[in-house]
Amino acid sequence: MEKISIYGFTKEELINWFIEHGEKKFRATQVWEWLYIQRVRSFSEMTNLSKQLITVLEENFIINPLKQVIIQESQDGTVKYLFELPDKNMIETVLMRQEYGLSVCVTTQVGCNIGCTFCASGLLTKQRDLTAGEIVAQIMEVQHYFDERQEDERVSHVVVMGIGEPFDNYDNLMGFLHVINDAKGLAIGARHITVSTSGLVPKINEFAENGLQVNLAISLHAPNNEVRTSIMRINRSFPIEKLMAAVDNYIEKTNRRITFEYIMLKEVNDRPEHAQQLADLLKNKKKLTYVNLIPYNPVSEHDQYSRSSKADVLKFYDVLKKNGINCVIRREHGTDIDAACGQLRSKQIKKEKKATAK
Repeated sequence: MEKISIYGFTKEELINWFIEHGEKKFRATQVWEWLYIQRVRSFSEMTNLSKQLITVLEENFIINPLKQVIIQESQDGTVKYLFELPDKNMIETVLMRQEYGLSVCVTTQVGCNIGCTFCASGLLTKQRDLTAGEIVAQIMEVQHYFDERQEDERVSHVVVMGIGEPFDNYDNLMGFLHVINDAKGLAIGARHITVSTSGLVPKINEFAENGLQVNLAISLHAPNNEVRTSIMRINRSFPIEKLMAAVDNYIEKTNRRITFEYIMLKEVNDRPEHAQQLADLLKNKKKLTYVNLIPYNPVSEHDQYSRSSKADVLKFYDVLKKNGINCVIRREHGTDIDAACGQLRSKQIKKEKKATAK
């Protein structure tokens, strides 16, 4: 039987596993603290456990399922990681230094089936979902990066915006959120966590009922169905009318603000009339919405797109502001490394294919 990562257990699940295997509840708590407070890398480092229990843990679990393949460090402090999974698939994780702390962007799937025509993440179709443990391990690897350098810094914010559609891996996503949010573990506050979706309407409605105070972001990228369908295949199944109904339901149930992500594509979605359409779309919910205008990172395989000029981005921004829409132009990170999500992974896979062909 293939061993699973113990990072995939919530504290309650870990306690239940220990009780089912004839161990005391407090032993599970001790293991939890070793994992997330002491942040050890092996069971043998858990010095207050018996050798017998350590053997049981080693027979049933691994701790970290990730292997570092590449680390790229940007001049602005951004760090991009390429990890290999036990099945040899690869994923990306990104650390960004923000004014408010260290933010990590995690991946939830190997590949992506959403099919956004501008995105590097979907260059390879979905191979599988990540387990909750594989998602948690991304946070732990970044935290160990600082621990090993004896730097007194901790991951304080998390964005679930890496490769894949998080809501297409909903159960593992929720397990991950409960692990990192646990007050007696990593203690990353729910309001410091943002989950992004391309618009899976049923899961947005389900997310509205979960009770976690986690932030929600919608990858909108267009103000009307014609443009959105042309760049995002998901709009065929969940057009803007259905998406906005789910947004209204989420706001009604949670009274929480939603961020709308909007990648600026030259002469595709960046005209002043597009900005006005977006403002009209959000006008009845502008108190609880926020637009994040994102400079496009060109992807060689999607050469039909290029980034909007700074002048056009500012015009777009001005139209939104004049209409009372809260918005910001996102600060760029890691522009001197493989900036777009999925690029580093795609480049490494191509490199390995060429080497194999030779």
